[in-house]
Amino acid sequence: MSDTDTANAATEDHGLEPGQDNVLILGLDVHNPVFFVSAVTIVAFVIVTLIFKESAGAVLGGLRTWLTTTFDWLFMLSANIFVLFCLLLIVSPVGSVRIGGADAVPDYSYSGWFAMLFAAGMGIGLMFFGVLEPMFHFNNPPLGIAPPIVNGEFVAENVEAARQAGMAATIFHWGLHPWAIYAVVALSLALATYNKGLPLSMRSAFYPIFGERVRGWVGHVIDTMAVFATLFGLATSLGFGASQALAGLNELYGVPNTDTAKVVLIMLITGAALLSVVAGLDAGVKRLSEINMVLAVLLLAFVIALGPTLAIISGFFSNSWLYMKSLPVLSNWIGREDDAFMHGWTTFYWAWWISWSPFVGMFIARVSRGRTVREFIICVLIIPTLVSILWMTTFGGTALYQLLAEGYTGVQQTVVDYVPELSLFRMLAELPLASITSLIGIVLVIVFFVTSSDSGSLVIDTITAGGKIDAPVAQRVFWAIFEGLVAIVLLLGGGLAALQAGAIATGFPFALLLLLMVVATWLALRAEPRGAASAAA
Repeated sequence: MSDTDTANAATEDHGLEPGQDNVLILGLDVHNPVFFVSAVTIVAFVIVTLIFKESAGAVLGGLRTWLTTTFDWLFMLSANIFVLFCLLLIVSPVGSVRIGGADAVPDYSYSGWFAMLFAAGMGIGLMFFGVLEPMFHFNNPPLGIAPPIVNGEFVAENVEAARQAGMAATIFHWGLHPWAIYAVVALSLALATYNKGLPLSMRSAFYPIFGERVRGWVGHVIDTMAVFATLFGLATSLGFGASQALAGLNELYGVPNTDTAKVVLIMLITGAALLSVVAGLDAGVKRLSEINMVLAVLLLAFVIALGPTLAIISGFFSNSWLYMKSLPVLSNWIGREDDAFMHGWTTFYWAWWISWSPFVGMFIARVSRGRTVREFIICVLIIPTLVSILWMTTFGGTALYQLLAEGYTGVQQTVVDYVPELSLFRMLAELPLASITSLIGIVLVIVFFVTSSDSGSLVIDTITAGGKIDAPVAQRVFWAIFEGLVAIVLLLGGGLAALQAGAIATGFPFALLLLLMVVATWLALRAEPRGAASAAA
């Protein structure tokens, strides 16, 4: 079925087509009221936060604590449901359903597809937390495990248990759960758009439940919530990326690590993202994603080759087993004795991934036509989890090896001093060619920053343009600029804690929508022809 046929099918079967409720104003082609409500609210947020910076920081900090402690059960339960649902789809007969219909072929090769998945999904986060988190959880083990260091001295019998818990907890946050969140949103949107002929907008995913009511206020609320979640989730990642890139520049070249420098850096990288926006999806995001993939693989291979190679290779298998063994207890929230870990890390992560899910999910949906549901889930859930295990084992495992086998405390000190943005560079400093690899790390963070901003503005623009994917470029420019501005005001209004609070605040209500999306996805799949019936159709 061609794109034209798809659009016609949408009009005939559903009374819905991309941009049908749009208005033309000042050369823009925007959905009414989603664009105006979203834009006005976000502009107001930027202005108010800049005027009342100190008060905004206090409010955001308090909001984070309240949400993570009051609704921890919701985040934990939701993420578990998403994982179980995805695993069910792999073994279910509906796994043979093809996104786009029986005759659809993939738009991108596996290499291009994987590159865009990782660049959009986790790029900045892996760079920021890959070294930091295993070391942090080693110093402060979860699940009631005794700390390995008491009064500044190692306690031999506690060290190995703390190391294992640290690696398992880190992989838990970057494994099946976050990718299941992305997969649910992406699959639901892909089916709605390419199989049902509905506009590429968040409201379309709920058509199996609400029917044509998604065209009214129900759909307006869903799309507006998706814009807020995407913008704040993305701003959190951009803030992390800016902090880490500037810390690296400070380490290598003495660039001042000040708020003013962070603002300037965000502005410069937002400018680079604007150039990518103008270039378009294939020339912009796809090309940058492939560059990032090459650089990331080179850096990964370098650390494996010149770091503790045997420890990394054996660690990949042992850490995979540790992760699977620890998965049930880490996923449970009842009777936990490590509230600080669960609230400070796990519930924040699940809220962060959920707030990212409209952005990453819609982006993955857009580039995944032609894949079967089973192929899609395996590639979006299982393979990225294995890559995350390898990444965390390589970078975090190397830092732990440096501490335990070589006595190097540089990375551990970043945890003690709470300068998390320096962790990667302190680990690389102990390996050969540190100045070159650290520079590559900075470039990776910056290019991940650009691709995230570019693809994020593309997704937000699609939502606020009523599902149109060919809206005027000026609209994507508008959203790219405001992504940078939100990151700036959150940094100024409370630093990394404010960034995390923004992600959690928008992730909470969207978690409820994602649970409803699971139901909608199952209903949509049940209605699709599959297997031999699909081929006959």
